[in-house]
Amino acid sequence: MASLREIETRINSTKKTSQITKAMQMVAAAKLNRAETNAKSFVPYMEKIHEVAASIAAGSTDVQHPMLVSRPIKRTGYLVITGDRGLCGPYNANVLRMVYNKIRESHQSNDEYAIIAIGKMGRNFFIKRNMNVVLEINGLPDQPSFTDIKEITSKAVSMFSDGTFDQLYMYYNHFVSAMTQEVTEKKVLPLSNIESTTKLMSYEYEPSAQEILEVLLPQYAESLIYGALLDAKASEHAATMTAMKSATDNANDLIDGLTLSFNRARQAMITQEITEIIGGVAALE
Repeated sequence: MASLREIETRINSTKKTSQITKAMQMVAAAKLNRAETNAKSFVPYMEKIHEVAASIAAGSTDVQHPMLVSRPIKRTGYLVITGDRGLCGPYNANVLRMVYNKIRESHQSNDEYAIIAIGKMGRNFFIKRNMNVVLEINGLPDQPSFTDIKEITSKAVSMFSDGTFDQLYMYYNHFVSAMTQEVTEKKVLPLSNIESTTKLMSYEYEPSAQEILEVLLPQYAESLIYGALLDAKASEHAATMTAMKSATDNANDLIDGLTLSFNRARQAMITQEITEIIGGVAALE
């Protein structure tokens, strides 16, 4: 059985750990509130740009844009959104497992796919397994602005346009609630079904539909990626908050168990000392 000093040391160290995890839980909760607000605030913009792009594309039958046309699939792009750190439960592992299994099932060699990694955890995971990472970005802030990812979103869209890959799928954790996040697969490019997913409106525009779509469709694709990133950040903070709450609860349970063991050990020591005193008195008599 451990000595009283050893048990007391463990109690003190566990208390310090619980204080840290409790603080991290509170920080994650504050970040979640802001991230959830950011994600919800971006939804109206996404809906409107979707509506406009779909209406113009559907209303101009003589207009063709490469981003609207499916082509033979020689190479597939995977844009994977993860965090830069752990301590967030299965947040990173779930999305990485899904992408890894999808790639292994669908492709025979690295030449058949390309990975765009947003987040250090995903980047390290794929690099360690010698998988084909063609683009990466790490160190994004907890509340990213569009400027923070403008470069990588533009490059991702350009890679589709120049034929680096023929279709682009995005994988991230969708925020459902503070307790629930769902791994989501979304097709970003080509935008072949854009007209079928929204109510079409009639617009008057200048100059031509072709010129408008040349500008609007890349912006729309970039907005899809940014919207998913905001959603994923909310999920990351929620997962961190949940994981730290679980860690704090486990630390408190451990402290309770150690305190009980400490009290039992101390009581046993006191009882032994009393017995020895009584035995010594009896021997003197």
